[in-house]
Amino acid sequence: MRRRTGGPFLDTRPLRGNQPFRDLWIGTSASQLGAQTANVAVLAQVWELTGSPVGTGAIGLATGLPLVLFGLVGGSLADAHDRRTVVRAATAGQVVAAAGLCAQALADNRSVLLLLALVALGTSCGALGAPARRTFPVRLLPGDQVAAGLALTNVSFQAAMLAGPALAGLIIAGWGFSAAYAAQAVAVTVALLAVVRLPAMRPEGTDTAGGGPRTERGGLLTALRRPTLWGSMATDLSATLLAMPIALFPLVNENRFGGDPRTLGLFLSAVAVGGITAGLLSGTVTRRRRAGLVQLYAAGIWGLALACFGLAGPLWLALGCLAVAGAADTVSVVTRSALIQLETPDACRGRVSSVEHVIGVAGPELGNFRGGLVASATSASFSLVSGGLSAVLAIAAVCATNAPLRAYRTPAAPPGAVRPQVPRPGASGDRLGRFRRRPPAPGRSAPRRAPRRRSR
Repeated sequence: MRRRTGGPFLDTRPLRGNQPFRDLWIGTSASQLGAQTANVAVLAQVWELTGSPVGTGAIGLATGLPLVLFGLVGGSLADAHDRRTVVRAATAGQVVAAAGLCAQALADNRSVLLLLALVALGTSCGALGAPARRTFPVRLLPGDQVAAGLALTNVSFQAAMLAGPALAGLIIAGWGFSAAYAAQAVAVTVALLAVVRLPAMRPEGTDTAGGGPRTERGGLLTALRRPTLWGSMATDLSATLLAMPIALFPLVNENRFGGDPRTLGLFLSAVAVGGITAGLLSGTVTRRRRAGLVQLYAAGIWGLALACFGLAGPLWLALGCLAVAGAADTVSVVTRSALIQLETPDACRGRVSSVEHVIGVAGPELGNFRGGLVASATSASFSLVSGGLSAVLAIAAVCATNAPLRAYRTPAAPPGAVRPQVPRPGASGDRLGRFRRRPPAPGRSAPRRAPRRRSR
């Protein structure tokens, strides 16, 4: 009989048994909460300055372009330098940008261009460090805990999405925009301190003398030609590009539920509640080794749930469909991220992570644009149903044509993972010397032990 390795609830082994990952998780959680708080403050301040939806729409331009451009640059940096150093520098830049936002609010700035420039600066710094940051869990955790670590990170992100806007509203109402930006600066400083405590993470398979990856030209394309990698990314792109529903929420709310803003808020909350619930019960999937099949099934459920949302009449049914979609999305994201990090050679893991990052950013935005275009020509229901079913068909095509993705199994321990070191009793010297015996100096052989004299 097969012994069960854990229950259905959130797998907390990465937090209980790994101090570096625990530091990373605390810092990332604080940064996410600060980002959600600042997002609301930026939206409210731009609206106060312009009173125009064009102004608030410009926030998307100030964040979207840096995410794509600097995300790709960050992937190359992550494969050429110590990834901890890259993230440390990028996070320090985010601290500067958050401090600038706080300063402009204290100075009662009336220039929306200055505000958007500071937003773009912070987003650029975050995008530069994002690919390197994505590689941390696979280097800090054993292979069978990578998905669990990503699930923990996703739960903190979903919690920040729920709590951040409400917290921002309280802070802005009580102390103004500057206090909200100051809260973000403090949160990002916590994230910076957490990164400083991490071990060095130089890319495996790099030429340290030349400072670049020791891979042939086109190494990134070689990695992306792996069926498991392109299949996982194609599955995610199919789900987001064809079935993203956020842009249709206002129209659905107007047509079916009288345009009540409270109902519109419930739509977004239902997706987040589903995501948090799936995260808290993620032990059911993170302990499974068939990550490829799990992602394919979860992405298919996402498409079906959104097609049902397009047909749902009662509010309770619509919210239920969105909660199921949010749960499926969380499972799909966690399994996809773990599979890509484990399956990618470390020498090009940063660049592959940057491609994953761009797909994760651009796919939903293009999907929202597609949904709006189709709905303007037909209806919101047709856009949702056709998009959800099209996503299911595209995912089924990936499943049918990609046997390696269907058969993929999570390895027990990824190559290049950082192993916890156990100090030898009585060891002394520098930090590394406390954990392992020093090798002999170059050109010198190890000293021979004197033979023990045998007693008579």
